[in-house]
Amino acid sequence: MAVGSFSAALSGLNANSAYLSVIGNNLANINTIGFKASTMTFADLVSQSLSGTSTNPMQVGLGVAPGAISQAFSQGSIENTREATNVALQGAGFFVVKGSSGNMYTRAGNFTLNKDGILSTPDGFFVQGYTAKDPATGAILTTGQPGNIVISPGVLQPTATSKFAAVSNLDANAAAASTFTASVQIYDSLGKAHVVTITYTKGAGAGAWTWAATVPGAEITGGTAGTPFQIAAGSLQFDGTGKLSSFTISAGGTGGGTPAADVTITTPTWTNGAAASVLTWDIVDANAVATLTGYASTSATSSITQNGTAPGTVESINITADGTIMATFGAGQTAAIGQLAIANFVNAKGMVKLGTNRYGESQAAGVPSIGVAGTGGRGTVLGSALEGSNVDIAQEFTQMILAQRGYQANAKSITVSDELLADTVNLKR
Repeated sequence: MAVGSFSAALSGLNANSAYLSVIGNNLANINTIGFKASTMTFADLVSQSLSGTSTNPMQVGLGVAPGAISQAFSQGSIENTREATNVALQGAGFFVVKGSSGNMYTRAGNFTLNKDGILSTPDGFFVQGYTAKDPATGAILTTGQPGNIVISPGVLQPTATSKFAAVSNLDANAAAASTFTASVQIYDSLGKAHVVTITYTKGAGAGAWTWAATVPGAEITGGTAGTPFQIAAGSLQFDGTGKLSSFTISAGGTGGGTPAADVTITTPTWTNGAAASVLTWDIVDANAVATLTGYASTSATSSITQNGTAPGTVESINITADGTIMATFGAGQTAAIGQLAIANFVNAKGMVKLGTNRYGESQAAGVPSIGVAGTGGRGTVLGSALEGSNVDIAQEFTQMILAQRGYQANAKSITVSDELLADTVNLKR
C-alpha cells in the first residue's frame, strides 16, 4: 500500500499546484480591465476495490485531479475614465471585436480611434457595431451583420427631416378669419435648412379651423421669390372640451381623419437639387395625445421638434446605455452615428480564453447571439467608464492558504510513505 500512497499523494501535489497556479493568475490580473477570476474544483480519481467480508464495497481511492477550472462572470467594479470612447458593460454580454481570424469577444472596453477613425482595441482589433441608417427616419439599423464603426472627424452626413411636431393651442375665443402661425425648421437631403410656416385660420363654426403649410417660393422649383409656396392644406375640428376630434388634409399629402391622426406631406423638388422631402406631421404623439388643442387661451406654440440634422464637424461623442454613439456637432446638435454590437452566449463559461482580454467561440459556449445592449438578456452600456477585474483579493488569499496546506499535507504523506517503505526494506536485516 505504500506505493499506492505515493501515487495518491503525488496527484494531490499536482492538483494543489494547479490550484495555486489558478490563484496566482487571478492575483496577477487584479488590475486587468474586464478580467474574470477563475475558480478550480477537485475531483477524486478512480478507486481500487479490495476483497473482504464487508457488506459494502471496500474501495481505496487512487488520488485526486483538477475537476473543473471555470470563470466567474460576476460584475466587476465600474470606474469613470472621462474617455469618451471607453465603455463598460453592466450585466451579461461581450463587446464584439474583429481581427484577421474573425470575430472575438471581450469585456474590456478600453477602445480608441485609430488613424483612420475606426473604433479599435489598443492592439488593433476593430470594434463591431451598426452604422447603416434608415433613410426615412435616420435611425440606426440594427439588422444584418455588424461591421467596423468609423467616427470620422470630417463633415458629418446630414439627415433629412422625416418627422416633425409643433405643440400649439388655438384660441377658442378667436374671431372668425383670424390667423395664427407656427414655424418649423426642417432639413432637406443635402442638409440645407428650410422653414415650413403653418398658418391656422379660424372658421365660422365653433372649434373649426383651416390650415395651410407653406415654404418660401424661392426654395421650390417652379416657385416665385417673395411668394409663399403652399405644400399642403386642410382643416381641423376641436370638440366641446377643446380636444382635437378630426384633422384632415385636402392637398399635398395623405392621412388624417376622424379621429385625428398623423398626416404625410410631400414637398416639390427643392431648387438646390435636394430630393423632394416626405414629412410626417406628428398630430397625435406616441401616448395618443394630440399636439393641437383648442382651449380658450391665447394661441401659442409651446414646443417644436424635428428629426433632421444639418452637416457639421464632429466636436465630441458620447455612448448611451443601449450602445448608441451620439455625435455632437454644430450649435449643440446631436445625431446617432453608430451603435455597438453586444454578443451573448448560453454558456459563457465555455468560451476559450485567447489572451489580451479576448475570448473565442467554442462548441461548449454555444452560438453567439449578437444584437444591441439592453435586449435579449444583454447588459447595458456605460460610456466614459471601464469595468475592472472581479478578483476578490481577500478570497484569493484565503484559497491560497487552503491550497498551501493541501500541498503541505500531500508532501507529508509522501514523507511518511517513504519512511514506511524504508522500514519495510529494513525488515530483512
